[in-house]
Amino acid sequence: MEATGATVTEAEGQSSALSRWTFALTQRYRHLLDKSVPHVVYRWIAFLGLAFIYFVRVYLIQGFYIVTYAIGIYMLNLLIGFLSPQVDPQMQDFMDGPSLPSRGSDEFRPFVRRLPEFKFWLSVMYAFFIGFVATFFPVFDVPVFWPILLFYWIVLFTVTMRRQIELMIKYRYVPFTFGKRTYGKRSSSTDTTTNLPKD
Repeated sequence: MEATGATVTEAEGQSSALSRWTFALTQRYRHLLDKSVPHVVYRWIAFLGLAFIYFVRVYLIQGFYIVTYAIGIYMLNLLIGFLSPQVDPQMQDFMDGPSLPSRGSDEFRPFVRRLPEFKFWLSVMYAFFIGFVATFFPVFDVPVFWPILLFYWIVLFTVTMRRQIELMIKYRYVPFTFGKRTYGKRSSSTDTTTNLPKD
């Protein structure tokens, strides 16, 4: 009876040690992600490096085109989320119904994305990492004529982006912001007083 209790206690100790270790590892990973948020350029450079490594591997193997196509479709879906507003203007007009205008057409409305930039970057990184790992398993190397997949993806991209651009023009929103607007340096007040005519 005592031996069984000791084994249960020992197993609980091992499982709690494992859970503490995974919790610490998860916390460290989240901390590194949080520290990387303000470094937009470096994050996208890291993405370009990962994408380059993936495409070199696919080129050298001459296979896994279906995995690349799946990554392309997933990236297109993420791009639509990145370029779309959080509140769909078409649905907002439908929900408001016909009424008197309550706001001016020149009222400033900030653009809030459906998919924020950081989540877009993180999802794309996960997609390329999973795709890279998938290239090591021959079960994912489905024989397919890759020019058909490329042509179909280009057509899908063109049609989707055309629709997205039409919505941007119709509802007058621009999904790209390049930071806060800065103006020229103002001259100090002493400079302006010296140039005034004297009585």
